[in-house]
Amino acid sequence: MIRSYRGRLPLIPASCYIDPSAQIIGDVTLGERSSVWMNAVLRGDVHSIRVGANSNVQDCAVLHGQRNLYPVIVGDWVTIAHNATVHGCVIEDAVLIGIGARVLNNCRIGEGSLIAAGAVVPEGTQVPPRTLWTGVPARLRRELSDADHAKIIEYAQNYLDYVEIYLKEPAG
Repeated sequence: MIRSYRGRLPLIPASCYIDPSAQIIGDVTLGERSSVWMNAVLRGDVHSIRVGANSNVQDCAVLHGQRNLYPVIVGDWVTIAHNATVHGCVIEDAVLIGIGARVLNNCRIGEGSLIAAGAVVPEGTQVPPRTLWTGVPARLRRELSDADHAKIIEYAQNYLDYVEIYLKEPAG
């Protein structure tokens, strides 16, 4: 469902894929070729949400800001995996937020980083570019290699491929 909130309607380019079960509400802007999958929620009611080009928000993920304080800003080529929560933070380009991970208010996830499945990034954490963070609370584990970076881009590219497949399926 795509709906306005207080007169603000989400801005979604025609090149995007939005699953019919997704909820996109209010002050949300998606970049070209981004996708929002089954039962994901982008709730732009209390603050803005911006998602860059070629990014994907997977099944049951939630993006939400902190009222009057923190928007959600997601860069290009970002993968936000199943059941992840991204709340009031900045996710720079080419980042992978793993399955069930939580990124909390006022965090900044540096370009090319990976937040592992199930990790919880505490409020205010500044994640340096091209690093791997794991655990509860999340901690720096190592720097990422060029091969790791290529995998992050591959995951985002996979979702661009899935869009093409889904668009060929008949509706209903």
